[in-house]
Amino acid sequence: MKIHEYQAKALLREFGVPVPNGDVATTPAEAKAVATRLGGRVVVKAQVHAGGRGKAGGIKLAADPEAAERAARQILDMRLKTPQTPPEGIQVRSVLVEEASAVERELYLSITLDRARATHVIMASEAGGMDIEEIAARSPEKIIREWAHPALGVQDYQARHLAYGLGLAGEQSKQAVGLIRSLCALYLARDGSLAEINPLVVTKDGRVLALDAKLNFDDNALWRHKGIAALRDVNEEDPLDVEASKYNLNYIKLDGHVGCMVNGAGLAMATMDIVKLAGGEPANFLDVGGGASPEQIENAFRILSSDPRVRAVFINVFGGILRCDRLAAGVIAAIRELGLRLPVVVRMEGTNVELGRQMLAESGLPLTNADDMGDGATKAVALARG
Repeated sequence: MKIHEYQAKALLREFGVPVPNGDVATTPAEAKAVATRLGGRVVVKAQVHAGGRGKAGGIKLAADPEAAERAARQILDMRLKTPQTPPEGIQVRSVLVEEASAVERELYLSITLDRARATHVIMASEAGGMDIEEIAARSPEKIIREWAHPALGVQDYQARHLAYGLGLAGEQSKQAVGLIRSLCALYLARDGSLAEINPLVVTKDGRVLALDAKLNFDDNALWRHKGIAALRDVNEEDPLDVEASKYNLNYIKLDGHVGCMVNGAGLAMATMDIVKLAGGEPANFLDVGGGASPEQIENAFRILSSDPRVRAVFINVFGGILRCDRLAAGVIAAIRELGLRLPVVVRMEGTNVELGRQMLAESGLPLTNADDMGDGATKAVALARG
């Protein structure tokens, strides 16, 4: 789960990470009031779940409260388009107004999970700012890494190594070490999947500040972080993703034309791969889970059919916990209830597979049976093209 920058900075403050003073505003008048309280030059920043806001006109410097009001008026309600947004952009519903900082240097700092090493990795670079992705691709040697001990966490010597790699010394190095330890504490305490500060800045008066912040959290741990879960902004998510989450369906919308319904994340990934191998493009990742009920299957069909790009549906299920006859009952009920007109290809194996196939064959519905995954993918792609 992602949260906005202003929410992330509130959490950083809670854990002792220094950030500029500021507050969120949803109207130009509120932006002016915040700028007045801050009493000087401010920055007005669009609050959307995407990077690249500065280049897209979503960040503006304001010399006084009146200028902050004008900047907020320009940014609020605009559809911000960046490389990280959908093609149509994201509507800006709020702005962060915070004191402007006199920046001397821009750095980069982040924490995420390194699955290959099964522990957390802290990454830092002297090349912070808007082009960090390009720098990481062109010059990976400029990214310094330290891996946390699974039991002991990040150690002071590791934090000092990162600070040294950032070119910091003396008092600034001490500030950076404390900041790194605090960021790691936040990341672990709130079950983060990413904590990124870009840029981490050194100001002209010698302070080390988190000028921007991005925090992502593990969805599977939100049940024990009610306060974090409450920060979710569904306006920033695809409507179909939001709808799927209501029924505990693991759904991610993609750009293809073959809708995929699968039980099990690994099988879902393999299904998307084999659809591409057959010359098609998957329209989604959809895992209905091992014990899906007929109601969940119906909701899955409804979500798939709500995507106008979907031209055919490929159901690929291994009947273990979810028996094949139970799947067949759910598919038949869903198609009848929804009046679904999309072509549907079904490949099933496992418990009660013969009974499931018999139920589908006797349903009177125009379903296409597949012998195996490859056969199912080929038929689904052909139907989507037709």
